[in-house]
Amino acid sequence: MARISINELKAMKERGEKIPMLTAYDYPTARLVEQAGVPMILVGDSLGMVVLGYDSTVPVTLNDIIHHTKAVVRGTQRAIIVADMPFLTYQISPEEALRNAARLLQETGCTAVKLEGGSEVASTVQRLTQAGIPVMGHVGLTPQAVNQLGGYKLQAKTPAAAVKLMNDAKALEDAGAFAVVLETIPARVAQRVSSQLTVPTIGIGAGPFCDGQVQVINDFLGLFEDFVPRHAKQYAQVGQTIRESVQSYVAEVQSGAFPTAKHSFGMSKEAPQELAAVYGGAR
Repeated sequence: MARISINELKAMKERGEKIPMLTAYDYPTARLVEQAGVPMILVGDSLGMVVLGYDSTVPVTLNDIIHHTKAVVRGTQRAIIVADMPFLTYQISPEEALRNAARLLQETGCTAVKLEGGSEVASTVQRLTQAGIPVMGHVGLTPQAVNQLGGYKLQAKTPAAAVKLMNDAKALEDAGAFAVVLETIPARVAQRVSSQLTVPTIGIGAGPFCDGQVQVINDFLGLFEDFVPRHAKQYAQVGQTIRESVQSYVAEVQSGAFPTAKHSFGMSKEAPQELAAVYGGAR
């Protein structure tokens, strides 16, 4: 079964069809997400926080992303799989970025890579796309630069900052990016950018006017309870369900209610007698 082409995303934009995107970091989650109809899955470096327990995405390594992306690819057949390029895997030089992006595609089977930044990474985006590697851009709040930004704050708040963001997004499109993530920016700025670009914009905390939306699955399922971003709508409380289920398990093990005969295995009718003979003979 062939995967969805990145060209289909542009066609979806032209048809005015919104593009849903979610993160996934393992085989079963990716399988469920695809079965639910999501056409594009991001193996984000957000796994550093919601899976590995770091306080930012900065510690995530290329090997971390490769490990999780392999599992997501194995769990899907149709969805476009985009893998994040971690901190310092693409900033040093376009050639090093090319080597690292090539590793991602070759070792995982993913469709595309995503990297953060605007005009300053346009030459890198161009180098990758010229080599045949599809690239998704990412502007606005760029989590890998959280230390420089001074926290997870709204970006493009002033007219000058909004113009810069628009120029950055256009530079990414001109460099060959097939889509651009817009994170934590005013909705009207995202609307303007979306109307100017011919490639799809994927919003996260950027309002309803983007061509698509992406969310961290652990946020909206209620699996990550350290904090809930303002842009995340919780569609379930899976974390609470897990906690209650484990509490029930603990209570049943301690009381002897689990396991029951239903969860145990029997033997043939002759086996107890044979065992008794063996044990008796060993004495």
